Amino acid sequence: MENYRLRMLINCGIFAAITAILAQVEIPLPLIPISGQTLAVGLAATILGSRYGAITMVVYMLIGMAGLPVFAGFSGGAHVMVGPTAGYIVGFIAAAYATGLILEKTSFTLKMAIVANLAGMVVTLACGTIWLKILFDMNWTAALAAGVYPFLAVGVIKALLAAWIGITVRQRLMQAKLLQPAI
Repeated sequence: MENYRLRMLINCGIFAAITAILAQVEIPLPLIPISGQTLAVGLAATILGSRYGAITMVVYMLIGMAGLPVFAGFSGGAHVMVGPTAGYIVGFIAAAYATGLILEKTSFTLKMAIVANLAGMVVTLACGTIWLKILFDMNWTAALAAGVYPFLAVGVIKALLAAWIGITVRQRLMQAKLLQPAI
């Protein structure tokens, strides 16, 4: 059991690094950029499950808050967590947990991974939009226009990719006995 936990925590570190790398793949927009972070969130949750997917995102957030430039646009520092992207970053934790939990409660199949990753996308967008509404004292129409609508099409594509890649990688890791069923 100790060996399993250590291996999973190492996997969390690896996926935190993958999230940091994918965060730098971005399309700049006026308020919130479109980045590869949410793809990494879906991959971590689909491959590692709810608990370790969420731990991955906590590690990612803490590394960024400590000042390492792991957030989109090579940004980092505690100040990011009071800026416009903070709601999304916190939402990554909830999204990873929700995505992994859906898969654990149903099955790690492509169909369920698509459903779970789409649900995770909704969680991330909801957290980010609520934070934008509060931070900028926006009405719901403006918050949705800034925090959801620009990200829907790309979010669906990333959710589909995370499901497909995640299930494929998870199956291969399990066949190689490098990953055990979620516990």
